[in-house]
Amino acid sequence: MTICLMVAALQVAAENPRPQFGEKPKLVVGIVVDQMRWDYLSIYYNRFTREGFRRMIDEGYSFDNCLINYLPTVTAIGHTSAYTGTSPAFHGICGNTFFIDGKRTYCCQDSTVKTVGTDNKNVGKMSPKNLLATTIGDQLRLHTNFRSKVIGVSYKDRAAIFPAGHAANAAYWLDIKNGQFVTSTYYMTELPQWVKDVNKRMSQHQELKKLGKDVGLSPLAGTLTADMAIAALKGENLGKGEETDMLCVSFSQTDLIGHKWSTRGEHTDEAYLELDKDIARLFDALDEQVGKGNYIAFLTADHGAAHNSQWMEDNKLHAGKWLSEKLRKDLDKYVASKLGNSKSVILGIIDYRFFLDKEGIRQQGLDYQQVKDVIVEYLRQSPNLSFVVDCEKIATSPIPSILRDRMLLGYNFHRSGEIFVVPEPGYYEFGSWTSPVGTTHGEWNPYDAHIPLLFYGWHVPHGSHAQEVHITDIAPTVCSLLHVQQPNACIGDILQFD
Repeated sequence: MTICLMVAALQVAAENPRPQFGEKPKLVVGIVVDQMRWDYLSIYYNRFTREGFRRMIDEGYSFDNCLINYLPTVTAIGHTSAYTGTSPAFHGICGNTFFIDGKRTYCCQDSTVKTVGTDNKNVGKMSPKNLLATTIGDQLRLHTNFRSKVIGVSYKDRAAIFPAGHAANAAYWLDIKNGQFVTSTYYMTELPQWVKDVNKRMSQHQELKKLGKDVGLSPLAGTLTADMAIAALKGENLGKGEETDMLCVSFSQTDLIGHKWSTRGEHTDEAYLELDKDIARLFDALDEQVGKGNYIAFLTADHGAAHNSQWMEDNKLHAGKWLSEKLRKDLDKYVASKLGNSKSVILGIIDYRFFLDKEGIRQQGLDYQQVKDVIVEYLRQSPNLSFVVDCEKIATSPIPSILRDRMLLGYNFHRSGEIFVVPEPGYYEFGSWTSPVGTTHGEWNPYDAHIPLLFYGWHVPHGSHAQEVHITDIAPTVCSLLHVQQPNACIGDILQFD
């Protein structure tokens, strides 16, 4: 009878791998690969090592149709949404840069804090101040009365800060001028000794000295990020305490390389094959430090990327460049001819959104709605735009529901601008900052919105799932596994490992 009960229990456990109350992993590891398209998993699968991406694919669980369910699809929003389980409408991080009360604002800038770890003063004036929602790490810290440790590491400040959240013990990012990891007084007043040791080794790194500020265009940036993550794992004794800890690691070199050289070619190949080795090293360190099966890891991306438009055209595919800089000049002239204004009514065009100067419109005695109507009228006559939408009328605009839903989830009244444009498929914004052989992102299309989502480790079976899931489902799924409350603005669903 006892043997029968044991067999039955094992069968139930096999069919239902989700943990029971009281069970918990020693560590949660979140990995975000900046600008990673979902199809890279299959493109590089046979060239990956068995201990990096393939460990997660071959032994873990893949959600093969994970989509970003808001607009626009950019770095700061993607990192934030993955860890908060919500979208810009609620978490307030509406881009890498956006306007707050008419003031252009970098997403994690904070003039009230100071740089720690370098004499490059401005690089560390950063914090999660502009984030309106909690993250997985915040909820974990709250759940354990702040006994859990949460650390964020990345090349980019925003990719370290927003995943780690408000209550994180620390977030570290790279000062590319001096080639060392830094933080801000939001977290601490002095770097821990283990970080100083990392920076000392980096100061002697010959390849880093040679690359200088261009290190982000090299796979070395990923190697340094992995080194820092492993150092944090050991330096903070993550996974060694009574409570579950969390390590948030974001690899950014893939984004810089993609913007410079696009989605195909030797640079992109090298970036992902070297990243695979760095992820393998990270997993080896986790096995050694925490123990295989004692940690749970997930891997996703903040957004994808379009193929280079010229490359697409050369191969007889519909694509092209949306020239926002030229359009703005022509638009300013058109609005002035219609309304008689002497100053531009546009503060900026960012991520396919037009931010209007509300105070300037008022001072010039113009009607705000009329200004928007004139701009929309002009843009609807512009080539290569599928849709133009007044943001305050998204819900009633005659646009496909997929766009309506994603615009609404991406729209924050105070921070998201006034007019949204949607280019034709294959078209993307091209300006003076854009590499002619590179690429960019930001749109609703699968090339920008279809991202990898892999889970591996503690209570994760091997398998895959082809139905649509969303980036906002990551946080509630992790919190459910930990039996921790979801982040406070979470809108995602809990994913099942079928």
